[in-house]
Amino acid sequence: MKKSYLLNFLFIIFFSIFNAQSISFVSEKTGQPLPKVVVFGNDGNILATSDIDGKIEKSTLSQDQEKFQLVYDNISIATLSFNEINKDVVKLNDRVKEIEAVVIKNNKPAKYVLVKGNFNAYLTVNGKLNCYVDGIATYVFDNKTKKLKSTNVQQYRVFRLENPSTDRKKTGLLDYNAFLDLPKLPNVGNIEEYKNKKATIKELKGNTKDEIEISGSALQEKEMALFGYRLYDIKSLINHSYEKDSKKDLRDFLESNEIGYIKFKHKSEPDYNQLISYKNFYPTELDFSDDNDVEGKVKLNKDNSNYSSNYWQDASFPNMQAIFSSFFKEYLKEKENKK
Repeated sequence: MKKSYLLNFLFIIFFSIFNAQSISFVSEKTGQPLPKVVVFGNDGNILATSDIDGKIEKSTLSQDQEKFQLVYDNISIATLSFNEINKDVVKLNDRVKEIEAVVIKNNKPAKYVLVKGNFNAYLTVNGKLNCYVDGIATYVFDNKTKKLKSTNVQQYRVFRLENPSTDRKKTGLLDYNAFLDLPKLPNVGNIEEYKNKKATIKELKGNTKDEIEISGSALQEKEMALFGYRLYDIKSLINHSYEKDSKKDLRDFLESNEIGYIKFKHKSEPDYNQLISYKNFYPTELDFSDDNDVEGKVKLNKDNSNYSSNYWQDASFPNMQAIFSSFFKEYLKEKENKK
């Protein structure tokens, strides 16, 4: 009896210690976990992004920071001091804007499903913004197999470093615009395909939507050498959102977010740089068609912007550049519009 009591007591202690290492963001309205809350430091660096359980590690936060800005759904929802955020549970107002419904333009059987929407993508180096792109794009899927046929950008603007380093051995100062791209969405219409791969899958059933998180990793034990560079600790995190209690089909698709992590350095450098890429897509229209051609598509050229309207001024557009510009002002420069 005493042994059993001691084991239970030790279990409670260890559980409390382990649990105290993380912070959980939850909705103050529903009590549900809030995934994809982005935590900015007062210098504009991204310190953490909450997982599907709404958790971040406390170790990512420093008491030296005066304030932490929390961004959810591409909107700033709170600015907290260290004492306000350094808790086991932090309740947040997550309903600062209405959820936009995806418009279904045609419901007849057809060869293809065209999913049009808004996107943004950006990369940080050691937490600091390195490059950014956003715009409007249409994904074309085979209606029968749900396989992705093409990704078509229609408008975009790109922001890059003003004076990046030309010394390829100083990897923390390079321009990483090559990482700017849209989410791949290979199995967004057939989530069962992920179960056939070596990936960890978790599901969160919320009050308004269901979320699926797929994660995987590589090079966790040993670095890889490539052309004088070193790569290590590669991880990916994909989050797809669907209509609540739905079949998780393309017509139920609400949002996709991808985060990729990689540690990178030149062999002459003592320490690794942490590169993190973020790729987000938000559907606005869904169309069934026998024609897979997309009107107005352009090539995504990182050396220039290409747009015919100020699409980012729409209240529903995921304009993360407005968040970043509040910190960095002229740190990144928009490339000339070639439209």
